Amino acid sequence: MLTDEQINAAKKTTRYSTTEKPLHEHNDCIRFAFEWLDAQVKTKGCTKKPHQLKHLIERWAGRYVSTHDVDVAAQMHPDIHGDYPYFNISSKLTNPSFTRISGLGETYSHNHGDRHDLGKYSKSE
Repeated sequence: MLTDEQINAAKKTTRYSTTEKPLHEHNDCIRFAFEWLDAQVKTKGCTKKPHQLKHLIERWAGRYVSTHDVDVAAQMHPDIHGDYPYFNISSKLTNPSFTRISGLGETYSHNHGDRHDLGKYSKSE
């Protein structure tokens, strides 16, 4: 699991996808994004058709996640390349296992994943 020290260092070096001031409510949001991205099948090239990744991650984790959180997580992940929302992940999305985030304090802090739509995914872990 990513440490606060690793996340805070990455926030300082991330090239953000928007010109807005970066918004980070909690480091767990970056952990949610990292784990969600980690569960996806990686491809050689970046996607041509973007997904609303932050919304998929939010619904899975049950908590608000900013685009900037996804930017940091993608930069930290050794196998993820590209810029939000065009990453090298398969268009056939994988629903990550809840066990990836079950120990994080912010999991389901805004809702209980009631808007998580399994129809958006081709398979589950």
